[in-house]
Amino acid sequence: MTPEEFRRYGHQAIDWVADFLAHGERYPVLPPVRPGELTDALPARGPEKGEPMETILADFERLIVPACTQWNHPGFLAYFANSGTPEGILGELLAAALNGNGMLWKTSPAVTELEQVTLRWLRQWSGLPEEWFGLIYDTASTSSMHAIAAAREAADPESRTKGTARGLVVYASEQAHSSIEKGAIAIGIGQDYVRKVPVDAEFRMRPDALEELIAADLAAGLRPCCVTATVGTTSTTSVDPVPAIADICARHRLWLHVDAAYAGSAALAPEFRWAFEGCERADSMVMNPHKWLQVPMDCSVFYTSRPDVLRRAFSLIPEYLVSAADPRAVNLMDYGVPLGRRFRALKLWFVMRSYGREGLAAAVREHVRLARWFARQVEADARFEVVAPVHFSVVNFRFRGSDEENRKILERVNAAGGVFLSSTVLHGKYTLHLAVGNYQTGDRHVAKAWELVSGAADKS
Repeated sequence: MTPEEFRRYGHQAIDWVADFLAHGERYPVLPPVRPGELTDALPARGPEKGEPMETILADFERLIVPACTQWNHPGFLAYFANSGTPEGILGELLAAALNGNGMLWKTSPAVTELEQVTLRWLRQWSGLPEEWFGLIYDTASTSSMHAIAAAREAADPESRTKGTARGLVVYASEQAHSSIEKGAIAIGIGQDYVRKVPVDAEFRMRPDALEELIAADLAAGLRPCCVTATVGTTSTTSVDPVPAIADICARHRLWLHVDAAYAGSAALAPEFRWAFEGCERADSMVMNPHKWLQVPMDCSVFYTSRPDVLRRAFSLIPEYLVSAADPRAVNLMDYGVPLGRRFRALKLWFVMRSYGREGLAAAVREHVRLARWFARQVEADARFEVVAPVHFSVVNFRFRGSDEENRKILERVNAAGGVFLSSTVLHGKYTLHLAVGNYQTGDRHVAKAWELVSGAADKS
């Protein structure tokens, strides 16, 4: 492709994106396709000869877009907050053009240094300790896996060379994300050594239950090494009592990891800082700008107060990557599994500069306002109930009926195409889940969701 052709097709692609962002509601949030339908519509073999870009772009719009779940739709109210703003999209475009690989400082100084600068800004905006070291991974699952690996290194340094010793134990609440369990599996601790700590009536980890589990494991000759506290759990956005958990970790010399993947962005608004009390005592913490900070997927920020332990767990430098030592030349490949590291900080920088802290905090406040409005509609309708506290921008609610009736309501709502809600199970009951997070979501989208839910219940 010549520069002139790129300019022509680039303009066409940008025009499509601008039109998509302006009129995204023309698409249903959930695509009305069956499994295998796109596969069958595409050629069974790749082309032997190159095809015209006009044809490729046409097929993108004709075949690919209709098979996409529209995560960037203002009616996307499922799972967790998510948004790809124009600012972030432009940053992603330019990062792709530069195609930098930040494995070493010298392989792309801008990748390394902008990452350190943006994470310093984010740390300051969030009220986190100034001395914390930060870096960007792809998702919270990867970030939490690295936290568990660092905890293993701190508890059993020989594991790096001899493999994970049997009997290391990881603790997380029953409401913790499945990535904690996966992380323990991935680094060899094993699923049998992940303890799921019981929760209280508001779905928060019980410190007394954590103490009991640790005592039982110690009595059995096992070696507790890591506790994950969650600020904003996946299902309910519950907030674990981090100060009490930190006290327990300090007594037993356990690594404390805080999973704030969803709710971490709320720290930019001072009125939500209550949820982060005690987090300054953590050994590591994760928050995802690609969830509630208007940054496109993927961008997961990992902070640690003990970067020396993280580096000790992962630094491995083959001869061809040896570089001259300089205290300001950080080599991010030393702090995790990935060697190649793309320029994720660029889109974060674009968003942070365009919105500023005040703008991003205002977006958080607006989403919380919309969620609380929805919760009030639920509470005012005797047919429904809110089943978990509404701390942030998530509402868990259900029809006062059977699980099957709630499933039918969700199916009817999602089949309408204008909004997409998801579900979870709380107290053993099927529960509907609404999460506000898209930068374009407004009153009419949340009102439409309630209209659809209420109307679907009329048919039950």
